[in-house]
Amino acid sequence: MRKFSSLLFANSVKAVKIRYKAEQIEKSFLVFSFQKTLSAQKPFLRIVDTDMPKKSPKKKVLSLFSGCGGMDIGFEGGFSVKRECVNEKIHTDWEDRNESDKDWIGLEKTDFETVFANDILPYAKVAWNSYFDKHPENRFHVESIVDLVKKHREGDSPFPAGIDVVTGGFPCNDFSVAGYRKGFNSHKSHQGNPLTSLDKPTTENRGLLYMWMREVVEIVQPKVFVAENVKGLVSLSDAKTVIENDFRNIGDGYIVIDAKVLHAGDFGVPQSRERVFFIGLNRNHLKKEAIKQLTCPDGDPSFSPYPEPTHDANPPDGTKLAHHVNCLLALDGLAEPDPKGKDIPEDQQAYSRAKWYGKHCQGQIEIKKDGLGPTIRAEHHGNIEFRRLSTNHGGEGLKGKKERRLTVRECARIQTFPDKYEFIREGVKSSERVSASDAYRLIGNAVPPLLAYHLARRLQDLWGKLFLERPRK
Repeated sequence: MRKFSSLLFANSVKAVKIRYKAEQIEKSFLVFSFQKTLSAQKPFLRIVDTDMPKKSPKKKVLSLFSGCGGMDIGFEGGFSVKRECVNEKIHTDWEDRNESDKDWIGLEKTDFETVFANDILPYAKVAWNSYFDKHPENRFHVESIVDLVKKHREGDSPFPAGIDVVTGGFPCNDFSVAGYRKGFNSHKSHQGNPLTSLDKPTTENRGLLYMWMREVVEIVQPKVFVAENVKGLVSLSDAKTVIENDFRNIGDGYIVIDAKVLHAGDFGVPQSRERVFFIGLNRNHLKKEAIKQLTCPDGDPSFSPYPEPTHDANPPDGTKLAHHVNCLLALDGLAEPDPKGKDIPEDQQAYSRAKWYGKHCQGQIEIKKDGLGPTIRAEHHGNIEFRRLSTNHGGEGLKGKKERRLTVRECARIQTFPDKYEFIREGVKSSERVSASDAYRLIGNAVPPLLAYHLARRLQDLWGKLFLERPRK
């Protein structure tokens, strides 16, 4: 009898365990994933518990002066760059192994998503939408920031709610050392048209568009904003200080970290490009310790939203810094333009036919193949550097190839745009067309996506350290 009772008890326990497992299986589902190995992709079975906490929704980014989306690509991630462009000794967790191979590294997607973009150039929208095809058409607004703000003032706000980040590279022409250096007194309107002597002074001129970006920040009250411009702004009178102070006086106040010039080459971009960045953080969303450290002259640098360099021209011994990425590596794998080459992408076939103008002109030199690429310019009328020059013009020689300037795709590579971004769209109706000239301009105006990715990942890593779950008000 005792033996029978023990057997009955054991069977009862077994039945309970079976029921429990059945209940757990009901709460789970099976998915097939693929795991990359060095030799092949092997399928394996994985049980995913549906009771696990769901991933937080993406943080919303409002992008201004978006152009073709260099900043937006970087903030969203999920694109590929040459493997040497990422210092894997420092950023061990950046690689998406499903999107990588021996020559290219696929960067993981970030926690950010662009929900609003704008520019005054219609072809910028065409290019942007061709890459960000997952977004509805109405995400990109072909309007001046001035007109967008005026719509908001009139009660028809185009700006979505719940914005976490505002980004924008406000027009740099009036601050660039290559331009007229008119600064805040630009000779162009917010639409890019020339102002005449009869026009009254206005805050709507191109040199003051950062003030309209400031108003957008005041309207949407993001947790953080990132503004970008040319390095020349720092040396133009007191422009940097004026802009910093104007950004600090938004609403209840933003902590604006001292603007910093970042050299793209120090972040794995194969280009000698320097840009100044302004980063502001909303006091109402910041933790007390973050406010303390960010406002203290000797604050803890671990709270700084600026990324640390990963590459150097001559990395000091004992550091993890990698060497700058050179042009030859960046352009490796691109076929020489050949009208008969059927498989060569259109943006690698297209290049400026401007002849060599002489050493006294900008852009009349050959790229340094063993060094960083030149700063890719938007104003490209014959000043895009040469991929190859004859010895008579100061180059290394043609070696049986044609003297020519950099192609559109080569400029995009130097800027770290992914190869799957199709910059040239011809043979389509005019409203969907992007010419080679348009593409050069868009690429030259853009923030290098990889540099923007550094900014985004730094903010992502600091998010929980900096921000409260709910604002104080």
